[in-house]
Amino acid sequence: MKVPVTIYAEMTPNPSTMKFVANKYLLISGESVEFNSLSETKGFSPLAEQLFQFPFIKGVFMASNFITITKTDNLGWDFITMEIREFIKEWISDGKDILIQMPEPKPVATESINEDNSEQKTYEPSEYDEAIVSLLDEYVRPAVENDGGAIDFRSFKDGVVTVILRGACSGCPSSTATLKGGIENLLKQHLPEVTEVVAENA
Repeated sequence: MKVPVTIYAEMTPNPSTMKFVANKYLLISGESVEFNSLSETKGFSPLAEQLFQFPFIKGVFMASNFITITKTDNLGWDFITMEIREFIKEWISDGKDILIQMPEPKPVATESINEDNSEQKTYEPSEYDEAIVSLLDEYVRPAVENDGGAIDFRSFKDGVVTVILRGACSGCPSSTATLKGGIENLLKQHLPEVTEVVAENA
């Protein structure tokens, strides 16, 4: 039996991404997952795997009630939005699997020397981690999700907060302004120990 599903498309600040919002939850609230290639989807998300069959799709980000699609630059959204929207709508209406299991989080680097003698980045917990995470969750995450993306805290060291931007925020031209103007100012106001916020690619 088909479930009535409404999907609407919403522009994001990133011209390469479009947010497709459903009137029902797709993932457990608070969870999000990103796939940047067809091989990453196998065994995890049948929906993302099928979306990568479209030649113009190069990234799929899923959160509670939306899917953010990143497209290649050779086609405008005008030509493909309706097709993607209908595909997602049919898939959910038919009750097909969206996510079978969450992929393992990407490993966080520990202190070690690579074979080519280059040092890997290290992430040591700090006494400010909890305060930073709670500020990001309260003030930043809702706005970022609204734009079709996600922000994850990575580390705090020597005054520098490192975050990971995913979904629409990854590679978005305006994300640097948001990072510096919005997030950095917010954290500095609440935590004088913070001097800078930088983004790392997921």
